[in-house]
Amino acid sequence: MLQEFKQFAMRGNVVDMAVGIVIGVAFGAIVASFVGDVLMPIAGLLTGGVDFSNQFILLRDGTTPAPYPTLAAAKEAGAVTLGYGALFNAIVNFLIVAFALFIVVKGTNTLKRKEEARPAAPPAPTREEVLLTEIRDLLARR
Repeated sequence: MLQEFKQFAMRGNVVDMAVGIVIGVAFGAIVASFVGDVLMPIAGLLTGGVDFSNQFILLRDGTTPAPYPTLAAAKEAGAVTLGYGALFNAIVNFLIVAFALFIVVKGTNTLKRKEEARPAAPPAPTREEVLLTEIRDLLARR
């Protein structure tokens, strides 16, 4: 059973998948930073200084009464909230990742189409053809 697991784990597809997952997690961190640290501050400036990560709807006060300056303060007080700003950030993250994956898949498909369109090399002559060619050449020299 251990040998079977080793064979399964060492297959090319499993290793490729593991590498893809690690790279995907790293890419997700980059996208999250890009959205949170670059796009959302710019969007906040364009919308009059709104910080989307702290946008929420208060459904019920917590142990201390409202108003709460941030979503974290509302959660710390035990308030029930709908954090639509965090959802907005997650949607932007998703759209960026989906677009990046679209570009990668589109590039891969383009390369595949170019390779498929390339004419195949003629097959190498068989052993019989090589021998017949040699015989023909010997007869032609006589």
